[in-house]
Amino acid sequence: MNRPSFLKNTKKKICLICEGFEEYDYILRLVNLGVWADVYDFTLVNAESCGNISARYQDRYQSDNYDIVFAFCDTDRRPEEGFELIRTKINRIFGNDIAADKVIIFVNPCTMQVILSHFGDVNLRTQNKKKNNSEIVRLTGLKSDKCYDGCKEHRDFICSKITVENYNEMKKRIAKLSSTYSDNPSTNFDYYLNLFENSNTDWIDELNRKIES
Repeated sequence: MNRPSFLKNTKKKICLICEGFEEYDYILRLVNLGVWADVYDFTLVNAESCGNISARYQDRYQSDNYDIVFAFCDTDRRPEEGFELIRTKINRIFGNDIAADKVIIFVNPCTMQVILSHFGDVNLRTQNKKKNNSEIVRLTGLKSDKCYDGCKEHRDFICSKITVENYNEMKKRIAKLSSTYSDNPSTNFDYYLNLFENSNTDWIDELNRKIES
């Protein structure tokens, strides 16, 4: 028997605009692991660069296809000019100066800080892949004839090592970091992880009221 249309999909639709391939692959791995509540239907968008985030965000937000839209990105290099520009443009979409603080998930200096936190304690100081290579090798066991460069082979290898068990270890580690985006290292990701794990979806309506007021 066919289900009534209003019962076919009652999940809350969440869109995540990911800065690039690392962010996209990482979030996709978490979605596939099923670590978040099954009351949410996640759609991921690869912006493919920091400069495309705000346009991709505006497009998905104005489509009215999602209950809420987030951006997931690095804070960029000091003095965080690229990140500040994203914040400004997203605030303009909503016509206020608070929305960006509610809908941008950030990591300083880069997403690799969170990814490596699945495997051990780490405090990256830079986005530079060559400078971070020794920590990536130490914590993931990546073996290659060249430094980690973010290629698909390297991303696939690291993502394959992310599990439900070390997801919980990552949460404990990043909860100890600062949540001020200008601090290095820092992230607000743990706050959103708790929301995504929450089967009570009221937070989405509450957040929308705040950012659209």
